[in-house]
Amino acid sequence: MTKHTHPATHSSRAPHPLRDGSAPTASTAVAPAPTRSPARLWLGLIGWLALAFLTAGIGSIASVQAPQFYGQLAQPGWAPPPSVFGPVWTALFAMMGVAAWLAWRQPASPLRRRALALFGVQLVLNALWSWLFFQWHQGGWALLDIAALWLAVAVTLVAFWRLRPLAGALLVPYLAWISFAAALNFTLWRMNPQLLGG
Repeated sequence: MTKHTHPATHSSRAPHPLRDGSAPTASTAVAPAPTRSPARLWLGLIGWLALAFLTAGIGSIASVQAPQFYGQLAQPGWAPPPSVFGPVWTALFAMMGVAAWLAWRQPASPLRRRALALFGVQLVLNALWSWLFFQWHQGGWALLDIAALWLAVAVTLVAFWRLRPLAGALLVPYLAWISFAAALNFTLWRMNPQLLGG
């Protein structure tokens, strides 16, 4: 008489998918992180660009009389004409917004959270500089602000680069321009003590 094996006994001998080194099944594999829809990605780009240009708008309120005030200042020979600043800052704010968007697109992590927080800090310092220099005519305080801005942008650039190199690279022209602007701020402040707070 043939001996039959009980189904339960047979199933207990089946290899465990994780215990015997075989590949995990679909039910045991980790599900991939959800991806953002194309519509949300485009909305994100618009949002980060809007935030960058909102900062530009806040600064421009203080800069309404900037060309006239700038023209009154004694200037070094290497100082650019007022017409240069608008196009340069427009391009820089556009690159800032795209850089933040590229960083935001990366998977959620403490690094991404810190990087975007640093980006927000540098936006505040950026807007404050226009008020200090053009509205309140405080050259020394503006110089301190732009030094803090330079540091904030440098740290943000490194954080963005670690998330995605292109995001960091887009901030390189911004950091270079701030370096130039800081030198100009210092020179104008020293050349115009009566107009820029001594």
